[in-house]
Amino acid sequence: MLRSSVLDELTIRSSEDAFVDQLFDCAPQYGAPLLKAGAPRAFVDLNRSCDELDPALIDGVRRRGHNPRVASGLGVIPRVVANGRAIYRGKISMLEATTRLNTYWHPYHNMLQGLLDDAVQRHGQAVLIDCHSMPHEAVQGVARSGARSPEIVLGDRFGAAAAAEVVDRVEAAFISAGFTVTRNAPFAGAYVAQAYGRPTRSQHAVQVEIDRAIYMDEGRIEPSERFADVQRTLQGVIAEIAQIGQEQMPLAAE
Repeated sequence: MLRSSVLDELTIRSSEDAFVDQLFDCAPQYGAPLLKAGAPRAFVDLNRSCDELDPALIDGVRRRGHNPRVASGLGVIPRVVANGRAIYRGKISMLEATTRLNTYWHPYHNMLQGLLDDAVQRHGQAVLIDCHSMPHEAVQGVARSGARSPEIVLGDRFGAAAAAEVVDRVEAAFISAGFTVTRNAPFAGAYVAQAYGRPTRSQHAVQVEIDRAIYMDEGRIEPSERFADVQRTLQGVIAEIAQIGQEQMPLAAE
């Protein structure tokens, strides 16, 4: 991919949710399985539907209505990275796109659904915490005048992806640890939350976006001096959240 890209090794990572797997890697200690998206986001975006194919990038793809993510170059095979910077000089083949989906996208989502099914069978419900990071500039204008910018943005697609009781518990865990939290602005949840959030079926999905500025140097894509402290603080949050999925909560939708 690097050989076919016009970007250097650093720029091509600008959309990456860097080090998020390390921030949450203690989850199995508390009984919650951890599924890592190992494929680079610029290579294949697992938080997009497999049919969000970009005709401006992939040979042989027909235009089908208007999809704002695809139109902006952020389909399942991205055409651009952060700030609209093009990844390739030209197009890629349909074979290349299909190979990426079959090798990475489908196995990941098959595994994810299997983990959710297992959780429902074992605990009566499943709670999916979909972890991402966000550029600091994305939240700079969200806070009211004089208030702190949110460090955590929870997305439940405005209540469609998770029961209010679940989201309340997740939010309380972050707030009690000292994080500034908002919901659904500027990120309400993308494909994973939309596809897997089925609260009426006891399957809840909450997207978690973490401000990159609190744990990493965004320009160099390196952990900052605060990384270890943030990681330790998140351990208590993760322990609390992991308990939600192991309890049978009296949900209003049931």
